[in-house]
Amino acid sequence: MSRQDRRQFLKSGVCAGATLGAATAVGARKSARAADANSEIGLGFISCGGRAGELMGAFGKLEGVRTVALCDPDQQRLANAKKRFPEAEAVSDVRILLEMNNVDAVVVATCNHWHCLAAIWAMQAGKDVYVEKPLSHSQWEGRQAVAAARKYDKICQLGTQQRSDPMQAEIKKFLHEDKALGEIVSARVNRYGIREEIGKRTTPLLIDPKEVDMNLWLGPAQEKPIFRSKLQYDWHWDWNTGSGEMGNWGVHVLDDLRNNVLLDKVALPKRILGGGGRVVWDDAGESPNIHFVYFDTGIIPVVIGLSNLPAEPGSRKSPPHPAPGSGYIAYCEGGRLEGQRGSAVAYDRNGTVIKKFRGSGGMGYHQQNFIDAVRSRDRSILNAEVQIGNDTTGWCNLANIAFRAGQPYDGQQNIDLGAGQELWDNLLSETKHGLAPYGLALNSDGIQMSSILEMDAATERFVGQHADEANGYLKRQYRAPFVVPEIA
Repeated sequence: MSRQDRRQFLKSGVCAGATLGAATAVGARKSARAADANSEIGLGFISCGGRAGELMGAFGKLEGVRTVALCDPDQQRLANAKKRFPEAEAVSDVRILLEMNNVDAVVVATCNHWHCLAAIWAMQAGKDVYVEKPLSHSQWEGRQAVAAARKYDKICQLGTQQRSDPMQAEIKKFLHEDKALGEIVSARVNRYGIREEIGKRTTPLLIDPKEVDMNLWLGPAQEKPIFRSKLQYDWHWDWNTGSGEMGNWGVHVLDDLRNNVLLDKVALPKRILGGGGRVVWDDAGESPNIHFVYFDTGIIPVVIGLSNLPAEPGSRKSPPHPAPGSGYIAYCEGGRLEGQRGSAVAYDRNGTVIKKFRGSGGMGYHQQNFIDAVRSRDRSILNAEVQIGNDTTGWCNLANIAFRAGQPYDGQQNIDLGAGQELWDNLLSETKHGLAPYGLALNSDGIQMSSILEMDAATERFVGQHADEANGYLKRQYRAPFVVPEIA
């Protein structure tokens, strides 16, 4: 098959999950090449935005790794990356990049809605994949990414880089082997970070087709007018392309919880209860700027509190909350451990510091871990293998579903959460205090709450009462031909 014919074939069939013979043949050839510990690994970057630039720097420091291909439908971003890597081939269409024989692995740093499709297409084309968090835009497509990694025997790492920080092993030993604080009783996760409104246009944002190919930029997302002020980054707060703050920072802090506190023993929570709203701001964003969620893990109760609002109008401080502002707290019989990116502190019951942990944040280590797995063909050494990534992302997807499937909140809560009740009540109380400076309460317009939702972890579907509406958010509608395939 000629390069031109193969290019047309990819566009019309194989990337949508049609005949996979050609793709898997390429995969076998690539695996053999990457297994040679002395060979150079060629990287292709799918997206050349801000996060991609950071990853280009991290991978660029690794021995035997070279950036050989660049892809972005935004011509300015592509041109900037080309200046950085003048010898790399630059294209706008990911399907063309996936044809390149010198690309052994790809780095997916696109908008969230592209993550799974780009990763699956890459694995079908024989490439290993480093994909930025969150793994998925909806829970169903995350399962397909895991299935693709297994079917095509590919290395697939999620970009939750703190997993590779050596500090994490010290924390797990301290909590679980040494039991220095006794048994863990409950856990709290925080993401308090101030953001600003994204604007609200009266007419749709016009994009020059010479600057951005919107068909390729949208990919699986629906074609609909954009009423925010800018195209890039603020896609995070649009359900069509993003996952809100829960899928942006929430995935990092919840991953630390799953790793260090739960030891990855809980894939998905058994029950979930959540609420929130996009309040104060009058902008084009859809995702909540306050979000509060309870997770029944079957082991210990967990809550997460999230806010993008300042403590009061004009302030540069976040609302009061238990420290840290971006991290987790393991409440134990003998004290507590507060962890965040790059550090952690353990306290006894009297609040006295008994141990400090210092880390790196994981950048560099995480990318090296991926490359080591690519060379060895051993996915078991990955610190954030795609199954782990699907589980952690699942917590965020379910938290967003709890909000989206909710109803206006009347301020009453008649559900008995047992051991988690105090944790939940404290979170609601703090949320009330955070809203008060704006003249708002939990029963104000724009704030909604789910019923308690039960999850079958084996099928990754909601069951029981209230399941129907929640299950409607587990899989999105895809825009042809950018359809995530079901991997059998």
